[in-house]
Amino acid sequence: MRRTSFRDAECPIARGVDQVGDWWSLLILRDALGGLTRFDQFERSLGIAPAMLTKRLRALVDSGLLERRPYTERPVRHEYVLTERGRDFHSVLLAFYAWYERATPADDLVMRPVDRDGTPVDPVLVDRATGRPLDELDVRFAPGPAASPALHRRLTRRPTKATHEENR
Repeated sequence: MRRTSFRDAECPIARGVDQVGDWWSLLILRDALGGLTRFDQFERSLGIAPAMLTKRLRALVDSGLLERRPYTERPVRHEYVLTERGRDFHSVLLAFYAWYERATPADDLVMRPVDRDGTPVDPVLVDRATGRPLDELDVRFAPGPAASPALHRRLTRRPTKATHEENR
């Protein structure tokens, strides 16, 4: 089954989904952020078929999230190390966790984020300029410098009360 590519989409969310938009990629990145680097470690942790793991690791390398490096010469074996871009994905996973946690009863949570000392943390996204939590703000998207005229029109259109009611 062939999936649609969003590589050339005008939306940064769509482009990001194109790079990490399947569950295996998210879980591989989760495990890489947890310290795993080798094919057999990912395979064991995830229970993923080797062919699928090979495909997803290649895609994450192509997207610049992981770097493939040899760790032995005879036989040649590679490890997959997070790039700076891959390490930056940590905040995305924490935001995803925070979203899930809000809708899940506490006694159903099987993992929780902690700092290096083991102290539980409560992830929240904040606006860097004001320090206010994003869920307190009415955040929307505005056209960026490279936006096409069509995207400008779509993003600057003022929603009517009827449109707002339809989206509820």
